[in-house]
Amino acid sequence: MQRRSVLSLAGATLAPAVIPVLGHAADTLTELRLDYATYSPVSLVLKKFGWLEEDLKRDGIAVKWVFSAGSNRALEYLNANSIDIGSSAGLAALLAKANGNPIRTPYIFSRPEWTALVVPKDSPIKTLADLKGKKIAATKGTDPYLFLLRALQTVKLHRSDIEHVGLQHADGRAALEQGRVDAWAGLDPMMAASELDAGSRLLYRNVAFNTYGFLNVREDFLARQPALVKRVIAAYERARLWTIANTSEAARILSEEAKVSLQVALLQLKLRTDLSQPQPSAEHIKALQAAAPILLEEQLVKPGTDLVKTVEALVDTRFAQGLIKA
Repeated sequence: MQRRSVLSLAGATLAPAVIPVLGHAADTLTELRLDYATYSPVSLVLKKFGWLEEDLKRDGIAVKWVFSAGSNRALEYLNANSIDIGSSAGLAALLAKANGNPIRTPYIFSRPEWTALVVPKDSPIKTLADLKGKKIAATKGTDPYLFLLRALQTVKLHRSDIEHVGLQHADGRAALEQGRVDAWAGLDPMMAASELDAGSRLLYRNVAFNTYGFLNVREDFLARQPALVKRVIAAYERARLWTIANTSEAARILSEEAKVSLQVALLQLKLRTDLSQPQPSAEHIKALQAAAPILLEEQLVKPGTDLVKTVEALVDTRFAQGLIKA
């Protein structure tokens, strides 16, 4: 692992012309490691066009992209110091933070409806109450898994009332369509593909139970490389604005990367992805604090964990100010 040093430059602004050049001391960072994911279409756009590589090349900094199959993978990579910046769902980030993952969130990459509870098209299951005793696939440590627990809670069911089958998202879809599980806590674009290609049915939807897309940074990296993190956010902003202005083309990029049809990609990007709120705010803090009790009730964190303070320690509402355009 290459050694990394502190950069003492002032914070960057969005305009590339005034972003400060990083220093060239002997111990300067030479590689930035960040993830990309099909549940974060903006990350695919940024990777596709190489805007971050173009910006950092002048400082001799290479960009290493690591694929995240789900929030759990991104958070594992961050915790293991395998990446510096990674994308996950908000509630999954809170769970990780509460359990010791040293991360902070200075940017919101989307407000999605990326998860729902899915059943086969011919399933006799009609209501959430019908899930009692059933096999349900979900990726532990991700928004779909936590969505499942919150959904069950609305009909007074708990994790112990179902048979949880721990599978990564793509495997969960396969298990559903092959009849090996009764339901699946889905994730787009696999969920949209299952709907359109296999006729799978969304049993339960709740936009409020889908937490925001969090761009997380290791705390030590954020402290040592604040100017570089601001440049990453500026690049994300460029990709976000391009995606809003070129949704159909962004859907083609998503389609190619995720190996799904253009129709599936358009369903995810046009109907289930809101890119209008990238600045972390009191709204995101409030949403996480409302969702947090499920972590204690299902014993996913240590008893007595102060989740209110953990949320405040996770969501950075000030770092990206000045970098984000309307």
